Amino acid sequence: QVQLVESGGGLVQAGGSLRLSCAASGLTFGTGGWFRQAPGKERDFVAAITWSRSRWSVGKTYYTDSVKGRFTISRDPVKNTVTLQMNSLKPEDTAVYYCAAAPNYLSDPTSADKYDYWGQGTQATVSS
Repeated sequence: QVQLVESGGGLVQAGGSLRLSCAASGLTFGTGGWFRQAPGKERDFVAAITWSRSRWSVGKTYYTDSVKGRFTISRDPVKNTVTLQMNSLKPEDTAVYYCAAAPNYLSDPTSADKYDYWGQGTQATVSS
């Protein structure tokens, strides 16, 4: 049974940082992604990391424009985790953040429907 467990959400002031982590069991990440959903809005792509060769190869990263330069996605192939480091947070970053996983390389990891598994979500709130 595949399970994704997210951690690291919380409340932070604008300009602060949060670190979200997603640990997978029953699955080895081929692609890991983060999406977010603010109240009354659709779930949107935030960042992803995918790799086309072995799990030990350097991954290719993708970011939505609004988080470029502020967020960094990374992975630990030993721990089988994907982490989203969020710096210089803004109130508009407030949302429930969802981890997504696929066991294979995704050529378009920005599309939610390409992922096979999802975490339960973790709330990140940025106060002004």
